Amino acid sequence: MERENAVNYTYMGRSFNDLSINDDSSAFSDCNSDRSGEFPTTSSHSRRLLLACANSENSDELLRQLVSDLDSCSIDEKKQAALELRLLAKNKPENRIKIAKAGAIKPLISLISSSDPYLQENGVTTILNLSLCDENKELIASSGAIKPLVGALRKGTSTAKENAACALLRLSQIEENKVAIGRSGAIPLLVILLENGGFRGKKDASTALYSLCTVRENKIKAVEAGIMKPLVELMADFGSNMVDKSAFVLSVLVSVPEARTALVEEGGIPVLVEIIEVGSQRQKEIAVAILLQVCEDSVVYRAMVAREGAIPPLVALSQSGTNRSNQKAETLIELLRQPRSGNSAARPSDVSV
Repeated sequence: MERENAVNYTYMGRSFNDLSINDDSSAFSDCNSDRSGEFPTTSSHSRRLLLACANSENSDELLRQLVSDLDSCSIDEKKQAALELRLLAKNKPENRIKIAKAGAIKPLISLISSSDPYLQENGVTTILNLSLCDENKELIASSGAIKPLVGALRKGTSTAKENAACALLRLSQIEENKVAIGRSGAIPLLVILLENGGFRGKKDASTALYSLCTVRENKIKAVEAGIMKPLVELMADFGSNMVDKSAFVLSVLVSVPEARTALVEEGGIPVLVEIIEVGSQRQKEIAVAILLQVCEDSVVYRAMVAREGAIPPLVALSQSGTNRSNQKAETLIELLRQPRSGNSAARPSDVSV
């Protein structure tokens, strides 16, 4: 598996050992346990059972009974057990290990492929909640969860799709799962969710894509799936609350030439220049880092960026930004002002964003 590694960037005899974007944590609030709020149909029996599991020494026995009910012939028993396990895994982190040890993972994975949307949604969401425990991630993946989660991305309810995206993100935090997730067909479906989902769906899709696309193979899949169009549209919409997230996803894609070509074809250069003019400090820094990669090996792209009027806002940024953004802005200004012939000393593979 080929993963993009950060390396130093040398340009015009100057060496920069840190041109990375160092603060993606606040742009990508991690996918937490399910955010569906309170459930309207939790019986008093269920509430008593949840309290018992939380406080009784018999919790292991009760969990085993819930897991057994997942295989019940009664649809109602399955639904009740799935709901209760979902709530247990959501509300008490220590239960996540207990539920996994009780053997719940495989029957929950089976529910993800259910034709009953209620069972599917609870199966997906309980797997998401269990995946929040690092100890469970490998077991969930090795138990065959990836393909059913991709199936939920394709055919699930809106909540099932969002939570499947979050669960795949969690599984992708194990590096070797990234290629498996990409090869299972997740990337085009995440692109569709990014383009057509609600705000939460867009956010969850972008977060999953950001993680998955650290692998070159997945970058190509994302570009081929048409990711550039929704990314550019979201970056251009300052009211979407998706500018940062979309730009961070773009920043991991543009290390491959296919992404740079698609970005230009979708009208991304004017959008990036506008971000440098009117975006937040962090948005400006991301946009400059992206344009550095786009421009450094292409005289044509440099000319396009210059024609869009990038130099004046870059000069302003170089004089008023942080040390990191100043350095990036100055480097891009030098690149844009150099003679428009031949190749620059820098190569795309030498820049870390």
